[in-house]
Amino acid sequence: MQSKDLLQLTEQFGSPLYVYDAEKIKSQYNRLTKAFSKVEKLRINYAMKALSNVAILQLLKEMGSGLDTVSIQEVLLGLHAGYDPEKIFYTPNGVSLEEIEEVNAMGVQINIDNLSILEQFGAKHPNVPVCIRINPHVMAGGNTNISVGHIDSKFGISIHQLPHLVRIVENTKMNIVGIHMHTGSDILDIEVFLYAAEILFDAAKNFKNLEFLDFGSGFKVPYKKDDIETDIEELGKKLSKRFNAFCTEYGKELTLIFEPGKFLVSEAGQFLVKVNVIKQTTSTVFAGIDSGFNHLIRPMLYGSQHHIENISNPKGKERFYSVVGYICETDTFANNRRIPEIKEGDILSFRNAGAYCYSMASNYNSRYKPAEVLWMNGQGHLIRAHETFEDLLKNQIPLPLAEKV
Repeated sequence: MQSKDLLQLTEQFGSPLYVYDAEKIKSQYNRLTKAFSKVEKLRINYAMKALSNVAILQLLKEMGSGLDTVSIQEVLLGLHAGYDPEKIFYTPNGVSLEEIEEVNAMGVQINIDNLSILEQFGAKHPNVPVCIRINPHVMAGGNTNISVGHIDSKFGISIHQLPHLVRIVENTKMNIVGIHMHTGSDILDIEVFLYAAEILFDAAKNFKNLEFLDFGSGFKVPYKKDDIETDIEELGKKLSKRFNAFCTEYGKELTLIFEPGKFLVSEAGQFLVKVNVIKQTTSTVFAGIDSGFNHLIRPMLYGSQHHIENISNPKGKERFYSVVGYICETDTFANNRRIPEIKEGDILSFRNAGAYCYSMASNYNSRYKPAEVLWMNGQGHLIRAHETFEDLLKNQIPLPLAEKV
């Protein structure tokens, strides 16, 4: 997509606006499958919590992707998008046994991450194929908010509890078909990932009827110029060799599963906003936009950096701006960032806005959620309309007149 295309889309659909490039999503999917082309059985399950629009799910389905889901609602969206139940993987955290049983009745692959539910489910449904999520106690990146494989994480069954886990499986005679791990986002060193993989291989030796090993994801994408990213090609070369050797040792050709979310959609997304006001103070020049952390919370929640471009004046002289939102809170997207000169009415583009951006949006301050557009074959296709005042009121129930205070 070029700047002129993005500007045309804001004229056509208004702002703020999320835009996703279908070709970038496809190229990332193909890049991952190519990196692991030497593995006989490879399966990609898109982690739909990153971006759950049904049109995106349908696009990935056409490419052969399965789904990684974390809630019964995501399972229902996947089924609505046309996925077969056996192509959907369900990895919840902290949910009730009743929800797990309800999802199981849909024919979806269950992944259980705690001993209590594992024992209860196994006692009631010993013949159901179950995957077990292991916590390898390995820190993926340097941030405990996005690294979920460390020792204090709520996710997964501790690798140190493996004897207890095995005892539960033996007592219930459960049908364990897979072992899963997910170390978290922003994997910086593939050697750390390979180290965690060895822990998963060792755990897998305790189960004789496995069909697959799920290595999660967390592959880092670049967020700024010269930013580091996970070397997928090197990881593919090293892990494929080790995985194939393990299959030989295990005596069976297993399926290797990844569940990428950010890797597939992050770089495909741009968030377009309009500048409402330029406000000069004694120390700062603020560019106030028609959005806030109600639409893009990652910079405030995780301290993440999204490259910001002034696509209305890309060659203008650079000045220092603090880009802020219209929410009645501190919602600063960038502090003293060098950006080509910004004027009121200009359109700014936030890069890497495809993952965990719209999916974490809210109606805080009673603001509407933005529209979403899929850029495909040189055209913009509206895949979610801007919200309206009626959407805000849809599920609200006013008091009857007689009961009003």
